Amino acid sequence: MAKKKNKITVKLDLPKDDSTLTKLYAILFVSIFLGLCTGTVWATNSGFIPTSNGEPMFTNLYCGITAEDSQGNSVGEKFNTNIKPDYSANQSCSILQDAPDRVVWKGEEWRTFTKQGKNFDVPGVNSDQTGGVMVLQPLWLNCSVDADTPTDYIVAIRSQDGDILESHQGTTDTDNNPDNDGCGITLDNIPPDTRYELVAFSLEEGKRISEMTFDVTVHYFDGIPSNMNNKSYWLGPELDLGVKSIRPFIFLNFFGMTFFFLLYPASYYWERVENAKNEVEEKFPDFLRDLAEYWKGGLSMTVAIQTLATSEYGALNDEVKKMSDQLSWGVKFSDVIKQFADRVGTPLVQRAIALIAEADRAGGKISDILVTAANDSRELKFLEGERRRAIGSYIAVIWTSYFVFLGVIVTLAVVFIPAIAGSNSSGEDGGDSGGQTIGNMTIRNIDPLFFLTVFYYGVTMQAVGNGTMAGLMSTGRFSTGFKHSGMMILVSIVVFNFLAFTPNLIGVTEVPGLNPSTGTFIPSPLFFG
Repeated sequence: MAKKKNKITVKLDLPKDDSTLTKLYAILFVSIFLGLCTGTVWATNSGFIPTSNGEPMFTNLYCGITAEDSQGNSVGEKFNTNIKPDYSANQSCSILQDAPDRVVWKGEEWRTFTKQGKNFDVPGVNSDQTGGVMVLQPLWLNCSVDADTPTDYIVAIRSQDGDILESHQGTTDTDNNPDNDGCGITLDNIPPDTRYELVAFSLEEGKRISEMTFDVTVHYFDGIPSNMNNKSYWLGPELDLGVKSIRPFIFLNFFGMTFFFLLYPASYYWERVENAKNEVEEKFPDFLRDLAEYWKGGLSMTVAIQTLATSEYGALNDEVKKMSDQLSWGVKFSDVIKQFADRVGTPLVQRAIALIAEADRAGGKISDILVTAANDSRELKFLEGERRRAIGSYIAVIWTSYFVFLGVIVTLAVVFIPAIAGSNSSGEDGGDSGGQTIGNMTIRNIDPLFFLTVFYYGVTMQAVGNGTMAGLMSTGRFSTGFKHSGMMILVSIVVFNFLAFTPNLIGVTEVPGLNPSTGTFIPSPLFFG
């Protein structure tokens, strides 16, 4: 019987092509593409590009392509003229459509009455602002009426002229469930007006209503899209985080994201490559010292490296293992260390390896060369560390000054600008007309969004400059500087979104509410035609 042959497995860890630059180019391509896209969104909303109709180019371009009427016909030409789009044109474009806000009046309790009423207002967009287009604002009234004995009652909503818009007539229950009669009113449309009346009557002589609770909800339209401010700048959808609501896609964010994408991704990747090389360089002097000791002990270079492959050199372990494998395949020592230097690619390693290769070729006392190269490499790494420690304090100063500048700018935006804008609110539309006079000085009406925009641009450019300088001082590489710039830009985006991009500063109109009167009144009788 033939003896079974043993299976021999040879693991060939052959040198692979370096994909570092390929990955860098791919990251650069993607980041530049994203940077150009975000820059385009910002530029078309910034107002720096004038348009014939006064609307931002972003809305003109988007709505010019997508706007459709109720029959599905394209009406994009309304955004390509020198006439400002009217309400119907805005409604034909998805991003300019006016979405309703829920206006709620709740928490009211009326006790022990035979008849009682209260006034309330209904806000909305007037028909003269919509070009005659009817905007329907539905209303819902939910109520609960209770009495000591079953009592007929009526609840109604009427205009200030006394016209009844809608009413509900029912009978109270006595089974501790006053909702059984389904008390409520629904109106398909309640036009914007003041001094509407909500009234309730007991329809039985001598019987009182002991308690009535209710809430009123109106869908309110103001003609301004929820994703836009009152000048049609893109604000994006609102994101409710519970403790804070933010608008992460506001057009100003795209300015910061443009620089972030252009500077940060590629620099972050390249810094990781450089840090990996630095970790190899940190252990390289130890490897050279041990190699010299083994040489002095009488071992050949091949045996010495194969022995050192089992030692611990941190980030250098894989490279030593590769050299050991290549030597076991019969590759010449000079070729092995040359490939090692090419893989690492740093000037420090290449210089030391060039000395070793030349000493090996010349046949001199290579142990002295190894010791010299190890000492030289260790001294260079020590000097680099000294530089980082010396520059560290300056980097901290740069970051501190940036945070101080950011804090001052945010304080001005959140406190100072709203105060000035509020003091000049008597002007028209927040424009340059009007203002407030203090002595011989007149403070013109200001647009808070304009100053917030200028502040944000200033903070972003400060981040680019400060970060670049910090990186150059730290390592002398632009990639380090761009990495600092990207982190500073990210900090400014977060701070502005959570502190400065508040509704009153970015131009989001405040929902006025139903404004119920402070007290109730005794209403006149109801008349049904």
